[in-house]
Amino acid sequence: MILVTGGTGQLGVATLNFLLKKCPASQLAALVRDSGKAADLIEKGVAIRVGNYDDTASLDEAMQGIDKVLLIAGTDEDKRVQQHMNVIDAAKKAGVKVVAYTSRALKDRHTLANQLMQGHFQTEDYLMQSGLNYVLFRNILYMDAIPQFVGPTVFETGIRLPTGQGKVAFALRNDMAEAMSAALVEDNNDTKIYTLTGSESYSFNDVAATLTDLSGRQVAYESVEPSAFEQQLKARALPGVVIQRIIGFLTDIANGQEEEVSTDLEKLLGRKPALLSEGLKILYNV
Repeated sequence: MILVTGGTGQLGVATLNFLLKKCPASQLAALVRDSGKAADLIEKGVAIRVGNYDDTASLDEAMQGIDKVLLIAGTDEDKRVQQHMNVIDAAKKAGVKVVAYTSRALKDRHTLANQLMQGHFQTEDYLMQSGLNYVLFRNILYMDAIPQFVGPTVFETGIRLPTGQGKVAFALRNDMAEAMSAALVEDNNDTKIYTLTGSESYSFNDVAATLTDLSGRQVAYESVEPSAFEQQLKARALPGVVIQRIIGFLTDIANGQEEEVSTDLEKLLGRKPALLSEGLKILYNV
């Protein structure tokens, strides 16, 4: 039986829906905080385990009868490493055969500007040292995040980010979910590491040009200095800690941390993942 944590989140739901196409619902379970938000999964026959990453007793109970766990990274940035450790400990205690984790595809953990990403690598280290068989899904930045980066007025104001000519091998969340489901249903419990990226990497200049082509409206990209971008964020009254996190994230893109391309996603999908033009057409409905 496969347990997907974060079962009502976007990645969790997408992965479960692809799993339902590959195996019977009786072989699937979802860990959710609120069963009231899991009505659709219940209707499809997915077993619901109510609990959360902080409640170790609920995790112990959720792991009963489980062979594989997909640990979807938590969103509580201050607590998530301990939360991930709680899930891994519960899985080991229950005799789970393999734990898969949604990590991040970044070039060099030792030179990251965004130190929050270290939590993913600390989780990887703990999982590797747990004695459990494991699968690491090192996922690239979602293409789905582009609208958040460029803002709601992109067609009026263009793109202004401190990302230079840094590139990202963007991939759609749905492509990643489909690929992870394919790996999870494989009839083995071998330790594996997958780097899930698109088949090409793109700069925000490429994003601007693609949006121009798709919409027929001119979208320009301007690389701005981090200090100028920081002032823009301050003008929006964002907390200082949030500003530094955003700057760190974009600095890593400028430094090429997200540019490397792997064929793992294509191999798991059995086809090419969505190109930038295909993904943006979906995201912007153009």
